[in-house]
Amino acid sequence: MSTMRKILPFVVLGAVAILANPALAQGVEAAVAAPEGKPLSAGLAAIGAGLAVIGAGLGIGRIGSGAVEATARQPEMASTIQTQMILTAALIEGVALFAVVCGLLAIL
Repeated sequence: MSTMRKILPFVVLGAVAILANPALAQGVEAAVAAPEGKPLSAGLAAIGAGLAVIGAGLGIGRIGSGAVEATARQPEMASTIQTQMILTAALIEGVALFAVVCGLLAIL
């Protein structure tokens, strides 16, 4: 798979985020409201919080997979690998928690 095909979804999401942000900042959310009276940005914040959790789960899964693979290749380095794995997973969890809190604050 070419590099362009790998980064295309991220470019599209970035363009949508850049185009949607000024529109929402100018009060369009008041004009385009959900039936319950919640602004459109509340739904987008909930989707963003969910994506942050999914991304963190995928990242921590890859870290665990890499740590198990590295430990299988060099069993004598297991304690060092485990320490680095736990530290990295904790940092990812912190970022994910921050993203979820920001998303929840945007909803409320």
